[in-house]
Amino acid sequence: MNYKRNLLITGGAGFIGSHVVRLFVTKYPDYRIINLDKLTYAGNLANLKDIEASPNYLFVKADICDFEKIQELLAQYRVDGIIHLAAESHVDRSIKDPFTFARTNVMGTLTLLQAAKLYWESLPEGYEGKRFYHISTDEVYGALELTKPNGIKSDISAHEVYGDEFFRETTKYNPHSPYSASKASSDHFVRAFHDTYGMPTIVTNCSNNYGPYQFPEKLIPLFINNIRHRKPLPVYGKGENVRDWLYVVDHARAIDLIFHKGKIAETYNIGGFNEWKNIDIIKVVIRTVDRLLGRKEGEDLDLITYVTDRKGHDLRYAIDSTKLKTELGWEPSLQFEEGIELTVKWYLENQAWMDNITSGEYEKYYEEMYRNR
Repeated sequence: MNYKRNLLITGGAGFIGSHVVRLFVTKYPDYRIINLDKLTYAGNLANLKDIEASPNYLFVKADICDFEKIQELLAQYRVDGIIHLAAESHVDRSIKDPFTFARTNVMGTLTLLQAAKLYWESLPEGYEGKRFYHISTDEVYGALELTKPNGIKSDISAHEVYGDEFFRETTKYNPHSPYSASKASSDHFVRAFHDTYGMPTIVTNCSNNYGPYQFPEKLIPLFINNIRHRKPLPVYGKGENVRDWLYVVDHARAIDLIFHKGKIAETYNIGGFNEWKNIDIIKVVIRTVDRLLGRKEGEDLDLITYVTDRKGHDLRYAIDSTKLKTELGWEPSLQFEEGIELTVKWYLENQAWMDNITSGEYEKYYEEMYRNR
């Protein structure tokens, strides 16, 4: 079949990546979607069981740092678009092992850029109709002041509560962790390839995502699982750090829109206009899980355990998505309370998925499967 487009999506077996792959496979049957994932600890093909047999979907197990393999794939499938999500993303892991983050996030991105450059420049049409879309994080901007730490009130917006400064596309980079430093470096390489070689690139920086299929080292799925088993809920410091939260399906929608209609060489911030203190979001999760499990609402609040704060823990992130809304018409479809209800229900209804991940069995399964190919 001659496909209208041939898209390579990296990190497509991960949390955000699997939602993007699913959206593109189902929405664009005339696109061939090549999902490239190394299947490290956070990559899980079970995230895509519902679309794995789709005729326009193909999975390739590979490392984004493997230059020869990437070159081979781009030419074999005539790739004309890359959506790059593959990354190491857990701050705590980056503090313990910064080398892995530099290798994957910096050298992996550079490998993709150089391979795409060489392949696309070899074609008669060159860069025409091509697009390299790099997904990044709001953490590259550093931290904002928490000017009014009084908690969210029902009659005013979170922005009015927490301050009037936000991360905008023009905000100066100021990363504070090895993770955010590695993502900042990769962002710079993407922009440099446009400025130097004319490669058609786009960068987006997004706030914290939540939703189904998130690896349970992250706050919301970890706490849902711990509440279910009545295990302690470790909260850094006093839980006063503020984050902007976005339902992952809304992020996937934004990626779809930006890939097709975003302007080349532009940066777009993607956020939920939805700021919460960590301790407040934890309490919402506890009450929601308790209610859905038939427990007395809030009875598991005593599971909260305060622990020593993370090194270099940024106080507040807040994304201003005005540019994306004004230019492309995107905005979140769900309020946090709606999204968290859907999220908690999904994890409670998919306990086998969670148990499989927390046991590590899925890693052994896929390692054995690919060893025998």
